Amino acid sequence: MRNNYNLSGKTALITGGGQGIGKSIVLALAKAGADIIINFRSNTKLAEETAEEVKDLGRKIWLWPFDLSGEDVLENYQKFTKEKHCPPVDIFIANASHQIRNPWNKVTIDEFALQMNVNVRSTLLLMQGVVPHMKEKKWGRILNIGSVQEKRPHPDMCIYAASKGALSNLVINLAPQLAPFGITVNSLAPGVIATARNETALSDPEYLEKTVQKIPLGFIGDPDDCAQLALLLCSESGRYITGCNYFVDGGMSLIF
Repeated sequence: MRNNYNLSGKTALITGGGQGIGKSIVLALAKAGADIIINFRSNTKLAEETAEEVKDLGRKIWLWPFDLSGEDVLENYQKFTKEKHCPPVDIFIANASHQIRNPWNKVTIDEFALQMNVNVRSTLLLMQGVVPHMKEKKWGRILNIGSVQEKRPHPDMCIYAASKGALSNLVINLAPQLAPFGITVNSLAPGVIATARNETALSDPEYLEKTVQKIPLGFIGDPDDCAQLALLLCSESGRYITGCNYFVDGGMSLIF
């Protein structure tokens, strides 16, 4: 039986990798032997703490501080990797996202643009940057981090849900195009996960109770629940999986 999670010799780029689900994925890949490039926007302290944990695992780490809402995402990434002498990326995980809670009829142009630019446009541009190397090596892994809201929308986050739906559509469009080059493209859609983003909402006992009632398994997920699936999809053990969207949500996407 093949069981190959060894990522030695691979380099992974994880956007938003300094905390939450991104951090758990970073550490899972690093434990498997991958060197890591972490993109983060502003929380230098958390990114540096994550970097130290990666170093403790004996892996190389590069920190790329950059706001993905800008138009020059690809140019900045290429400049950074050249200046820091980063190796080409074998694994790309589009984890960073921006979420704004607002009813659909109150969404501003700036709120719309910010969420779409960070969540979708930057993902496409970075794909354009990393795929040529993957094609050359005849091996690559691309993983988009979506959301349960693709299937179970939230009334105050319709643009966020739409942006995550766009990532899923990128997967099914690109997977067959890149498959002949040994590149898999998948999506992982978390449900309610105990991260800093959800901390305030979940600290309300009434909200927490209502939320848990919507989850068939009956509990809030942990970032590592996502990281373990990400490791499978980004390793050789996941070589025959492409064009898929996996909900890591305790069954929440099944309940309406």
